[in-house]
Amino acid sequence: MSITATIAAELRGVSREYGLGNAQVKALDGVSLAFPAASWTAVMGPSGSGKSTLLHCAAGLDRVNRGQVFLAGQEVTAAPDRVLTELRRRTVGFVFQSFNLIGSLTAEQNVTLPLKLAGVRVRRADVHAVLGAVGLGDRLRHRPRELSGGQQQRVAIARAMVTRPAILFADEPTGALDSASARTVLALLRRMVDQEGQSIAMVTHDPAAAANADAVVFLSDGRLVDRLIRPSAREVAERLALLEAVPC
Repeated sequence: MSITATIAAELRGVSREYGLGNAQVKALDGVSLAFPAASWTAVMGPSGSGKSTLLHCAAGLDRVNRGQVFLAGQEVTAAPDRVLTELRRRTVGFVFQSFNLIGSLTAEQNVTLPLKLAGVRVRRADVHAVLGAVGLGDRLRHRPRELSGGQQQRVAIARAMVTRPAILFADEPTGALDSASARTVLALLRRMVDQEGQSIAMVTHDPAAAANADAVVFLSDGRLVDRLIRPSAREVAERLALLEAVPC
């Protein structure tokens, strides 16, 4: 069973619980959500609403208790670990708040790493091109300690994009950046969607960051409770404030 090519990833009736008995926590409760291809979806909600769990389940990093998960047109709900790992390497890119760069490697070597791990032949021209696309063509041989926070995050984005993934999952990608660096990174992500047709699913707590997306979806207590299309930062902030003040 597969889904249309216009959907990069999808959750259908997904529930995810942790723990047992009285200690059980329901992180997701029957969530159905599609991430359209060539579009940017931001995921928001109060602390503990299930945002990161949703992202991890959609990316195949976490197994669901109930429901179905589709990734790049293929159902992966019960896929063997080996199959799922191979699919992630080919179709998914990840960007996190902490950058996760290897300090002893240059920017070029950090970007090359996913290709080597996947057993893919490394073409230096491709690596240089993706670093040039994020504005770091002149920083190929710089190590993370020689780069600003914003530049390190752009290296992390280049590393995620070098495999040309069907969808990029970003978990608080601007959370560790100053405002100027955050704007640069968000503008880069916007260009990737508009000019290259990249699909992005991003968890964020920042209304200004979410306002760059094509759609913002809101979670509360593990449930999908609202969606805004091309909202302003003010509209996002107001909706989030309501969720934090009045549990759904």
